[in-house]
Amino acid sequence: MKQRAGGSKAKAKGRKAPAARAPRVAKPTAAGLRAIKGARHHEMAGVKIDSVAAANGQVKRVVYPPGFRWSTHMKPLIGTELCMHGHVGFLTSGKVQGQYADGCTFEFAAPQVMVVEPGHDAWVVGREPAVLIQFDAAAETAQRFGLPAEHRHAG
Repeated sequence: MKQRAGGSKAKAKGRKAPAARAPRVAKPTAAGLRAIKGARHHEMAGVKIDSVAAANGQVKRVVYPPGFRWSTHMKPLIGTELCMHGHVGFLTSGKVQGQYADGCTFEFAAPQVMVVEPGHDAWVVGREPAVLIQFDAAAETAQRFGLPAEHRHAG
C-alpha cells in the first residue's frame, strides 16, 4: 500500500474530511422580489405592487411590509371601514392575519394559498414582509372567483 506524502497512515486517519458544502440556494425573498419583466410598478401606503395583464385580469405581486395593517395604513386612503376587495392568490413568504366585521378571523403562513373575502382588516405578522402573488380582476375579483360581495358568517 502506498503511503501518503507528508505523513503516515496514522496521521492520515486522524484527519477529518473537509465539510461538504451545501449547494447555494437563492433566498426566496431575494429571488421573489426581483423586477418582473413588463410589470407596472406602483406603491401605496408602503405596499409595493407589480402587476402584469393576463387574460382578462391581472397577476400581481403584492409586497406588504412588516408592521403593515390595512385599517392603519390603507383605510385613510381608501375611505372604507374595511378592505372591500377580494384576494385570491399564493402567499410566497411571510404571515398574514385578519378579521372580518363579524369577528371571524383568518391566518395564512407561507407557503399557502389565500382566499380572503371582501369586508376584512388584515395585517402582517412578524419581521418578514408578506409577499402575495394575487390573481385579480379589479372590482370584479369577488364575482369572478365566486366570492360573496362581503364576508358573511356561515353559522
